Amino acid sequence: MEPRNEYVMRTVEERGVRFVRMWFTDVLGKLKSFSITPAELQVALEEGMTFDGSAIEGYTRVQESDMLARPDASTFELLPWRGDDAPVARMFCDITHFDGTPFEGDPRYVLKRNLTKAHELGFTFFVSPEMEYFYFPSETDPTPLDNGGFFDLTTQDIATELRKQTIMTLEAMGIPTEYSFHENGPSQHEIDLRYSDAMSMADNVMTFRLVVKEVARANGVHATFMPKPIAGAFGSGMHTHLSLFRGPENAFHDASNEYGLSNIGQSFIAGLLRHGREITAVTNQWTNSYKRLVMGYEAPVFVCWARNNRSALVRVPPAKANHEGEATRIEYRAPDPACNPYLAFSVMLAAGMHGIEQNYELPTEAMNNIFEMSLDERSAAGIGALPTSLDEAIDAMADSELVAEALGDHVFEYFLRNKRAEWDVYKQQVTPWELTRFLGDL
Repeated sequence: MEPRNEYVMRTVEERGVRFVRMWFTDVLGKLKSFSITPAELQVALEEGMTFDGSAIEGYTRVQESDMLARPDASTFELLPWRGDDAPVARMFCDITHFDGTPFEGDPRYVLKRNLTKAHELGFTFFVSPEMEYFYFPSETDPTPLDNGGFFDLTTQDIATELRKQTIMTLEAMGIPTEYSFHENGPSQHEIDLRYSDAMSMADNVMTFRLVVKEVARANGVHATFMPKPIAGAFGSGMHTHLSLFRGPENAFHDASNEYGLSNIGQSFIAGLLRHGREITAVTNQWTNSYKRLVMGYEAPVFVCWARNNRSALVRVPPAKANHEGEATRIEYRAPDPACNPYLAFSVMLAAGMHGIEQNYELPTEAMNNIFEMSLDERSAAGIGALPTSLDEAIDAMADSELVAEALGDHVFEYFLRNKRAEWDVYKQQVTPWELTRFLGDL
């Protein structure tokens, strides 16, 4: 038995673990799980566990439903909120066909494919997301719990204890954080995850979302990663910091460049900009996502890059003195925290790598507040716009060879079908705003 598997078996026995949960995600990034007992653990680790793939969104049809969930022993962790009376653990799984070949619809496999392509060129992909979310009294009552603002730490910030419990739970599961604070919106909060390789981070994002909700539930409130739950308030983003390393060297850094960026870093940014519209349906996958991507709330709307200018889609944050070599990175500001992290990281990496492979030239830096520029001024500067609706984003994605290759045919085709169906249902809705605006006047 492999050493990692032996560790899992030994820990389960020593800690008296009663159940082990097998975790994986559907195509839309919803966490799925089934439990096994310790008696089945060795079989699961060596052979995988059979389950019905036709029951999972975006997986297989009924006539080809049996699949295998093969747990990744390196992701084994105890679930702290389940207590010590009857401990429960979890492992993320890779989904395969019965012959052992990877299942094309498994989001974890999609990311593995893209990471392998980068690795073959000598690169390791690291990410660090800033996770924003809201606390409300319940899932049916979006009343803010406070009226705090950015960085507030006053009696208004009643969720400080919730964030503290969340961070302690994350650290107990081996997920380190960097910052936590009250965000701009009422009852809005942010916890930033410390950078890691992209696969570990995608697993961490899935764990993070569950931990935030579990801690909130235990304290009698509801946490949501809905991108824009309150009209007129700031939405929740998942600004994602990206970097490529070649061995110990940061491939984005070049001290001799005026921006501190290597040619690789510049071309990576250029790839994100050129393909930004195409990947937006994946990084911002819900109809509600486009209520956040509007002017006036610091969310990116226009396709450009800058250093300190937070109105840009891509930002190059300043690195601390004497740490430029390891800290040079790119911040992609479009994603929201309700995306599927495996697919979002995949398309961001694919766009950047295409820029490197095709030697894209970095456009001119946006020096002004893009929100204050006129349409003519933006056009003259070559600054385009992100899609303004899921419908527009789907159309841009549908024509993208890059996204089709990054996701693979199975996920690409299912994703488009699902999102077109979502848009068709959304178009038929009559909203309270429409009733207020039109019912009495028309």
